[in-house]
Amino acid sequence: MTFVPANDGIAKLKPYQPGKPMSELERELGLTDIVKLASNENPLGCSEKVKQAVAAELAEIGRYPDGGGYILKDQVAQQFNVQHEQITLGNGSNDLLEMFARAFVSDKDSVVYSQHAFAVYGLVTQAINAEAIEVPAKGFAHDLDAMAKAVKDNTKLIFIANPNNPTGTWFEEAEFEGFMQQVPSNVIVVLDEAYVEYFPENFNSLKFLEKYPNLIISRTLSKCYGLAALRVGFALASAEVTDFLNRIRQPFNVNHLAMVAAVAALKDEEFIEKSRVSNKAGMAQLEAGFQALGLNYEPSRANFLLVDVQADPAATFNALLKEGVIVRPVGIANHLRVSIGTEAENAKFLKALAKVLALEATA
Repeated sequence: MTFVPANDGIAKLKPYQPGKPMSELERELGLTDIVKLASNENPLGCSEKVKQAVAAELAEIGRYPDGGGYILKDQVAQQFNVQHEQITLGNGSNDLLEMFARAFVSDKDSVVYSQHAFAVYGLVTQAINAEAIEVPAKGFAHDLDAMAKAVKDNTKLIFIANPNNPTGTWFEEAEFEGFMQQVPSNVIVVLDEAYVEYFPENFNSLKFLEKYPNLIISRTLSKCYGLAALRVGFALASAEVTDFLNRIRQPFNVNHLAMVAAVAALKDEEFIEKSRVSNKAGMAQLEAGFQALGLNYEPSRANFLLVDVQADPAATFNALLKEGVIVRPVGIANHLRVSIGTEAENAKFLKALAKVLALEATA
């Protein structure tokens, strides 16, 4: 049999590496008391209403889900004041990010994104063998003016994240408005809002949907809503853009239990507020801990912090593993990303960090 090589983009691609699961660390080191602060999951899990809704639908496992996703689209439409024709459902937001690139970008086109942004932007660009234009960050934040100026005649798509992962940085509405006014109307702008629920007062993206038909807003229920295991997200855009996305969307990309859970999660504002309160308390705990250890960190509007450990991040990551703490190296010199956990999880991490860095906390 003759070997058929993959296309150039796939052949050169290095797969995305997710956070190390707790089960893997248990197997490797035989540890049982493990804290995972690597994947920006909600430490509270999901709401009890979600569990009840899923349990009530277990008998439907033998049937295919609604390929159109009516129940979830209807909840999203009501909650965010959009039409069904403006909604695309995704198997998490990663599925959506790939869909955007496949729908609008060819190997003759270019994609713009920021340095220190979500790794998947570069991966989906390379997978379709498009030209990647990575714009230098301003500190650890998006330089929106520079990104707008980086657009070329063959640019079809721009990825921006607010807040940004893995740095936690954010921009305000006025900055975004100025950016959109500079971007040609034939260039799709993807606004990735995976963490927007944690600080909703910071930015209202929905007001820009009608004004900019080239805008796609991407959301996930994996973070604040606590549905990471079920993989469900959605995109909001003009009906024209959404039509193209739904032409390539797999008909059963979101399973029935995920849709049922998502509807319940979206309705449970009490749980979301509880998650926000927990996150802000945990963030304050970690910030105080870093300050006591003399470590700098990047202010964040997400559910994680980027901390300067003043040491090799890979070595620090591995040393923390031996202490039963999983965090995340993100390819930034001297820095690790740490998800905000419960009070006890945060305390264990700070104690382990002080130990592996040989630091003593000041009062």
